Amino acid sequence: MPSTPPLAILVKGWPRLSETFIAQELVALEEAGIDFELWSLRHPTDTKTHPLHDRLQAQVRYLPEYLHQEPRRVHDAMGAVTALPGFDAAAEAFARDVARDDTANRRRRWGQACVLAHEAGDGLEALYAHFLHTPSSVARYAAILRGLPWSFSAHAKDIWTSPEWELREKLSAQSHGAAFGATCTRFGAEHLQALADTPTRVDLVYHGLDLARFPDAPERPLRDANAPLRMMSVGRLVEKKGFDTLIDALALLPDDLAWEWTHIGGGALDSVMRERAQATGVADRITWRGACDQPDVIAAMRAADLFVLPSRIAADGDRDGLPNVLMEAASQLLPILSTPVSAIPEFITTGTHGLLAEDTAQAFAQGMQQIARDPALGPQLAKAAHARLHAEFTMAPGITHLAKRLRGILKPA
Repeated sequence: MPSTPPLAILVKGWPRLSETFIAQELVALEEAGIDFELWSLRHPTDTKTHPLHDRLQAQVRYLPEYLHQEPRRVHDAMGAVTALPGFDAAAEAFARDVARDDTANRRRRWGQACVLAHEAGDGLEALYAHFLHTPSSVARYAAILRGLPWSFSAHAKDIWTSPEWELREKLSAQSHGAAFGATCTRFGAEHLQALADTPTRVDLVYHGLDLARFPDAPERPLRDANAPLRMMSVGRLVEKKGFDTLIDALALLPDDLAWEWTHIGGGALDSVMRERAQATGVADRITWRGACDQPDVIAAMRAADLFVLPSRIAADGDRDGLPNVLMEAASQLLPILSTPVSAIPEFITTGTHGLLAEDTAQAFAQGMQQIARDPALGPQLAKAAHARLHAEFTMAPGITHLAKRLRGILKPA
């Protein structure tokens, strides 16, 4: 029987079209010699995958998505883990958590942790979770049960919508917190470092971009000022992406400006956004492509004149970190119009690498017109963003750092 890889990596779901940054990292860690098994909290819902997903060689194991769906598996695990050396400490940690958050979600994470701790082989040495909310809860409980170290990579929603008490405990050695954590923006790192028992528990590790996966930027002849402005966006149709603002901005563009906009991505607000486009009279110039794989996304970027991402802070605090699609656009010399939300200014300095507008239809309409009326402006901004991407936001430095950190919590070879 093959030996258990020493590292278990937890993800919310696998594969997921919207999380190429995770797929990119996992493939790179594997290629860097990190041996791991992938544990997914959910089964896939996307009907497509990226070529990147096919490169992963690690075994993928699925935990019970809902405990009632696999009662015998959960029952056996919950009985078996009582014999593990860390059961009392883990049960106490779970009891403290459920006293403050008595939800089906919390109880599900405990059940999933029991299954992982029971089914993982004896060769397991450490755990690493993507996202600091639910996957890290499973990793933490399982790690306590097995008496092992755990670690995490935090992103955006998990940082900004988790309760402070939970973040503090996951960031403290006294409450079985992570051995280390990584997060992909300076904005997020500083917030988590302020909550941790020691700032050194949290590292800033930009995802960066694996430029080997992308074609060289196309030759982009100067656009005729009278030609239609071909705009595009990639992002889920959810509140924090701000596509309602973008649609309203399109409706404000003057009649003498020819334009078209293509959207790539799915999401809960799909019908709402389509209805908004109809109501504002711009639906006939919009193409809704739905979820696409990465080759299709890059092909669309190469054909466009402007990439637009109107990110905002949602009512529940959810927000983007540093969206990888901005770096992907920069890789193809596609000019960028976005917002100064969260970590976007860590990559885009407005007026230098792109344009950052406030979250209003008027501001976005003005930004679109700036690019449309001045054919030289977009290429100038895109060239600067492309240069910054290559100089400061490639994948390799982050993977080197993360692999070193992970080896530090594994037993010496």
